Amino acid sequence: MTKPIPDKAEVALEYPDKLYIGTFEQTARFDAHLDQAGISLSLHRIGGADVRKTIRMHFHCGLFAEILHELAKTVASLPPGDVEHRGALRDGARALYLALDAGAAAPDAKPGKRARARAGKAKDANAPLTPEEEVLLLHVME
Repeated sequence: MTKPIPDKAEVALEYPDKLYIGTFEQTARFDAHLDQAGISLSLHRIGGADVRKTIRMHFHCGLFAEILHELAKTVASLPPGDVEHRGALRDGARALYLALDAGAAAPDAKPGKRARARAGKAKDANAPLTPEEEVLLLHVME
């Protein structure tokens, strides 16, 4: 299921003799999901044949995990005053972390009190991090 793109994406595909560049703005749509092999991302710009385009990418889990680590190393390049983007990235990373953490439990097990408390915090973007989440975030940012 696709969703509207909330911001903007730019894509460049470079060959030795050709360069393809595409932008996907708020009128475009995206799809992102996990499958058994990794992460699937699609960007769709809809419209007539002259503007319509789609890009699909698939990253195996190991590569995507390494991409996340590299992003964490470069977080200092994001201006400290850019609260909007920092908050959006933090909330997205927290949602992924909590979803992965919840998936580690047995499929038929009911979430415990701590997992329910963390899941409740994920819904409130202004909720403070638990000590465990703070430590994890600090390790990711190193």
